[in-house]
Amino acid sequence: MNIELALRMCEASVRQAGREGALVSVAVVDAGGHLVAFQRMDGAEIAGVTLAPGKAYTAVAHRMTTADLARLVRPGGELYGLPGDRYVCFGGGVPLRHPGEERRVAGAVGVSGGTVAQDVACAEAAAALWDGVQLFQKRDI
Repeated sequence: MNIELALRMCEASVRQAGREGALVSVAVVDAGGHLVAFQRMDGAEIAGVTLAPGKAYTAVAHRMTTADLARLVRPGGELYGLPGDRYVCFGGGVPLRHPGEERRVAGAVGVSGGTVAQDVACAEAAAALWDGVQLFQKRDI
Protein backbone atom coordinates (compact mmCIF):
# COMPACT_ATOMS: atom_id res chain seq x y z
CA MET A 1 0.00 0.00 0.00
CA ASN A 2 1.34 3.41 -0.88
CA ILE A 3 -0.03 6.93 -0.71
CA GLU A 4 -0.28 7.39 -4.48
CA LEU A 5 -2.42 4.31 -4.98
CA ALA A 6 -4.46 5.02 -1.84
CA LEU A 7 -5.29 8.51 -3.13
CA ARG A 8 -6.28 7.08 -6.52
CA MET A 9 -8.59 4.64 -4.73
CA CYS A 10 -10.18 7.54 -2.83
CA GLU A 11 -10.73 9.29 -6.15
CA ALA A 12 -12.31 6.16 -7.65
CA SER A 13 -14.74 5.99 -4.72
CA VAL A 14 -15.61 9.66 -5.03
CA ARG A 15 -16.27 9.28 -8.77
CA GLN A 16 -18.56 6.33 -8.03
CA ALA A 17 -20.31 8.38 -5.34
CA GLY A 18 -21.01 11.04 -7.97
CA ARG A 19 -22.60 8.41 -10.19
CA GLU A 20 -24.58 7.10 -7.20
CA GLY A 21 -25.74 10.58 -6.13
CA ALA A 22 -24.10 10.18 -2.72
CA LEU A 23 -21.84 12.38 -0.62
CA VAL A 24 -19.26 10.17 1.07
CA SER A 25 -16.09 9.99 3.09
CA VAL A 26 -13.46 7.45 2.00
CA ALA A 27 -10.61 5.95 4.02
CA VAL A 28 -7.81 3.64 2.89
CA VAL A 29 -5.79 1.78 5.52
CA ASP A 30 -2.70 -0.43 5.32
CA ALA A 31 -2.40 -4.04 6.50
CA GLY A 32 -2.05 -2.86 10.12
CA GLY A 33 -5.25 -0.80 9.93
CA HIS A 34 -3.35 2.51 9.88
CA LEU A 35 -4.83 5.34 7.84
CA VAL A 36 -2.98 5.96 4.57
CA ALA A 37 -5.44 8.28 2.79
CA PHE A 38 -8.76 9.94 3.55
CA GLN A 39 -11.10 12.08 1.49
CA ARG A 40 -14.41 13.70 2.45
CA MET A 41 -16.67 15.12 -0.24
CA ASP A 42 -18.06 18.62 0.30
CA GLY A 43 -21.36 18.27 2.13
CA ALA A 44 -20.74 14.70 3.32
CA GLU A 45 -22.19 13.79 6.72
CA ILE A 46 -19.95 14.41 9.74
CA ALA A 47 -20.22 10.78 10.89
CA GLY A 48 -18.22 9.64 7.86
CA VAL A 49 -15.02 10.99 9.38
CA THR A 50 -15.32 8.26 12.03
CA LEU A 51 -17.27 5.57 10.18
CA ALA A 52 -15.21 5.34 6.96
CA PRO A 53 -11.89 4.65 8.76
CA GLY A 54 -13.77 2.35 11.13
CA LYS A 55 -15.15 0.31 8.25
CA ALA A 56 -11.70 0.07 6.66
CA TYR A 57 -10.12 -1.00 9.96
CA THR A 58 -12.84 -3.59 10.54
CA ALA A 59 -12.45 -5.02 7.03
CA VAL A 60 -8.69 -5.43 7.40
CA ALA A 61 -8.91 -6.76 10.97
CA HIS A 62 -11.40 -9.48 10.01
CA ARG A 63 -10.25 -10.04 6.41
CA MET A 64 -13.81 -9.77 5.13
CA THR A 65 -16.22 -7.16 3.89
CA THR A 66 -18.14 -5.34 6.57
CA ALA A 67 -21.36 -6.31 4.75
CA ASP A 68 -20.48 -9.99 5.29
CA LEU A 69 -19.47 -9.30 8.88
CA ALA A 70 -22.80 -7.56 9.53
CA ARG A 71 -24.62 -10.86 8.99
CA LEU A 72 -22.35 -12.63 11.48
CA VAL A 73 -22.81 -10.13 14.32
CA ARG A 74 -26.61 -10.16 14.30
CA PRO A 75 -28.41 -11.95 17.13
CA GLY A 76 -27.90 -15.67 16.58
CA GLY A 77 -24.85 -15.09 14.38
CA GLU A 78 -21.58 -16.80 15.24
CA LEU A 79 -19.94 -13.44 16.05
CA TYR A 80 -22.92 -11.93 17.89
CA GLY A 81 -21.69 -9.39 20.42
CA LEU A 82 -18.47 -8.55 18.52
CA PRO A 83 -19.05 -4.87 17.76
CA GLY A 84 -17.06 -2.70 20.11
CA ASP A 85 -15.64 0.77 20.04
CA ARG A 86 -13.47 0.19 17.00
CA TYR A 87 -15.54 -2.13 14.77
CA VAL A 88 -18.10 -0.84 12.29
CA CYS A 89 -20.21 -3.78 11.16
CA PHE A 90 -22.34 -2.62 8.26
CA GLY A 91 -21.62 -2.42 4.54
CA GLY A 92 -18.96 -0.16 3.07
CA GLY A 93 -15.67 -1.77 4.15
CA VAL A 94 -13.74 -3.97 1.71
CA PRO A 95 -10.41 -5.72 2.32
CA LEU A 96 -7.69 -5.39 -0.33
CA ARG A 97 -6.04 -8.73 -0.98
CA HIS A 98 -2.68 -9.70 -2.35
CA PRO A 99 -3.19 -11.50 -5.68
CA GLY A 100 -3.55 -15.24 -5.24
CA GLU A 101 -3.38 -15.02 -1.45
CA GLU A 102 -6.96 -15.24 -0.17
CA ARG A 103 -6.11 -14.86 3.54
CA ARG A 104 -3.44 -12.15 3.24
CA VAL A 105 -4.66 -8.58 3.09
CA ALA A 106 -2.64 -5.52 2.15
CA GLY A 107 -5.16 -3.03 3.51
CA ALA A 108 -8.78 -2.03 3.15
CA VAL A 109 -11.07 0.73 2.00
CA GLY A 110 -14.01 2.09 3.96
CA VAL A 111 -16.77 4.35 2.67
CA SER A 112 -19.54 6.09 4.60
CA GLY A 113 -22.18 8.70 3.83
CA GLY A 114 -24.57 7.12 1.38
CA THR A 115 -26.97 4.24 1.75
CA VAL A 116 -25.35 0.92 2.57
CA ALA A 117 -25.67 -0.09 -1.10
CA GLN A 118 -24.04 3.18 -2.22
CA ASP A 119 -21.23 2.82 0.31
CA VAL A 120 -20.59 -0.75 -0.87
CA ALA A 121 -20.56 0.32 -4.54
CA CYS A 122 -18.09 3.13 -3.79
CA ALA A 123 -15.81 0.83 -1.78
CA GLU A 124 -15.95 -1.79 -4.52
CA ALA A 125 -14.91 0.85 -7.08
CA ALA A 126 -11.75 1.49 -5.05
CA ALA A 127 -11.14 -2.23 -4.59
CA ALA A 128 -11.50 -2.78 -8.35
CA LEU A 129 -8.73 -0.23 -8.93
CA TRP A 130 -6.56 -2.05 -6.37
CA ASP A 131 -7.23 -5.40 -8.07
CA GLY A 132 -6.40 -3.99 -11.50
CA VAL A 133 -3.12 -2.49 -10.36
CA GLN A 134 -2.13 -5.72 -8.57
CA LEU A 135 -2.94 -7.82 -11.64
CA PHE A 136 -0.93 -5.48 -13.87
CA GLN A 137 2.07 -5.54 -11.51
CA LYS A 138 1.95 -9.33 -11.21
CA ARG A 139 2.01 -9.66 -14.99
CA ASP A 140 5.14 -7.50 -15.20
CA ILE A 141 7.10 -9.63 -12.72
